[in-house]
Amino acid sequence: MREVAEAAGVSIATVSFVVNNTKPVTPETRQRIERAMAELGFRPNVVARALASRRTRILALATPFSRLWLGAATREFILGAATAAKESGHHLVIWPVGNDGDELVTLVGQKLVDGVLLMSVALDDPRVEALRGLDTPFTLIGRTRDVSGLHYVDIDIAASMRVAMDHLADLGHRHIAFVNGNREEEGVAGFGPYVRSEAAYRELADERGIAPVVLYCRSTVVSGREAARELLAVAPETTAVIVQDEAGAAGLVAELKRLDRPVPGRMSVLSMLSSADFAEMWDPPLTTISTPGLELGRLAVEALLLRLDDRPPVAAALRTGALVPGGTTGPAPADAPVPGRSATRRRT
Repeated sequence: MREVAEAAGVSIATVSFVVNNTKPVTPETRQRIERAMAELGFRPNVVARALASRRTRILALATPFSRLWLGAATREFILGAATAAKESGHHLVIWPVGNDGDELVTLVGQKLVDGVLLMSVALDDPRVEALRGLDTPFTLIGRTRDVSGLHYVDIDIAASMRVAMDHLADLGHRHIAFVNGNREEEGVAGFGPYVRSEAAYRELADERGIAPVVLYCRSTVVSGREAARELLAVAPETTAVIVQDEAGAAGLVAELKRLDRPVPGRMSVLSMLSSADFAEMWDPPLTTISTPGLELGRLAVEALLLRLDDRPPVAAALRTGALVPGGTTGPAPADAPVPGRSATRRRT
C-alpha cells in the first residue's frame, strides 16, 4: 500500500479508503490509485483483511442440490444475488448442502462466511432452526410456515397464480388443470412454492366454479410426458393446463402434440414461475408467468447486508410473477364442454 500511495501521489490512508471503500474520494484520485494498483500488481490480501476486520466479505447461498437447482429460473436468483454481492464489494459462494441443517451448521460454524442466504425453503425447514441457534446473520429466499422473527424475500405465489388463471379464463377456458412439482422428490420435500401454488390454484378454481384437477410431475421431460398422458386419461375435457416445472412443461407440450392435442389449438399450456429465456427455447415459445428471480436475489443480498451492518431491516419483500405471452395459450375450443363440479386428483 505504501508503494501504491507513492506511485499515485497520495497518502496510505487514502489508498486504504479506496481499497476498503470506507470513505469517498474524488473520481480523479480513485483513478490514479487504481491505475497504480494495476501497474504494481497490488491485490488486497483477503485473509489479512478478514483477520483485521473480522469480516470475510463472503456470503454463502445455501441450497439443497436437486434438479430444481439446475433450472433456468433458479439461475436467475443466483445471478441477481451474485450481482448485488459484487456491487457491494462481497463475494458470493454457492453451498449445495442437505436439508437436515447439520452440514450447514458445520460450515457456518467455521466462520468462513459473514452471512447466509437460504434458498429452496421448505415450509418446515430444519436449516432455519439450525441457523437460529448460531450468531451468523441469515436471510431467506422463500419462507417457512412460521416467519416470526425471520427476514425473507419471496414470490407472491397466490398473486402469481391469479395472473395465470385470469389469463386462461380471459381466453374462455373453464376446464383448467394444474400439474404441480412432485413434493416428495429428493431435495424438495415440503418445498414452499409447490405447497402454496396448489393451495392458490384450488382456491381460485373454487372461486371460479372450476373442478380442480391436480397432477404431479418430477423435474424431468419424461415425467412431463407421463403427466400429459395421465391428464388426458383422468380429465379428457381439460382445455388448459398450468405447469409448475420447466422441464415438465417441455415434456407435456411435446407429448400433447404427439397425442393429437395440438397446442394451443386444442390445449393451452402455461408454464408457472419459469424463465422467459427458457420459454423462448421451445417451438412455439411457452406462455410463462416469469419468476422475479433477479430482483429477489438482489433484494435478499441487500437485506442480509443490512443485518451485517446492524442496520434496521426492511419489510419482507413479496414480488408477483409477470405474464409473458407466448405461443402455447389461445382461445378455448368452441366445442369445449360445460364445466362440472366434481374434483379429480391424481398423482404421477
